[in-house]
Amino acid sequence: MILHKGEILFRQGDSCHHLYQVKSGLFKVTRLHENGNIVLFNILYPGETVPHHSLISPKDAHGTATALMRSEVESIPASEWYRQLREEPGKAMEIALLLQEKVRFMQTRLDHLTVGTPAERLELLSGWLDDYSHGVPLTELLTQEEIGQLIGVRRETVNRLLRG
Repeated sequence: MILHKGEILFRQGDSCHHLYQVKSGLFKVTRLHENGNIVLFNILYPGETVPHHSLISPKDAHGTATALMRSEVESIPASEWYRQLREEPGKAMEIALLLQEKVRFMQTRLDHLTVGTPAERLELLSGWLDDYSHGVPLTELLTQEEIGQLIGVRRETVNRLLRG
């Protein structure tokens, strides 16, 4: 399945009747909170199977996944995924490795948040995204507000860093 920039893979609250393996492209995952705030909390990249919280048992989608560029995903019926998990001993290890990779990614992202200056954090985020964005500039993928959420600064600081 091909999704283009701005198209939705799944929405917050959707029943997860399918899981998706990201083959190419990038997705941002946002969450709408009860107070109306929308927070970017994850970036999905090639090789991931999502939603992560539904890899072992079904649960409604925690956020909304939106394509940041032309992206390809393989749709996997949840019933087939869970059947394989019950019947194929190696499936549990496959899932453990997927989750381990995501934990390592999150550790890297946390390291990026604890590095010195906001400029350094912006540089680390840009460098990481360059590996997956095929030359698309960071500011064409994410808003200044979203960049700020990922590096732990206000939008105004991101604006100043980008101009500087």
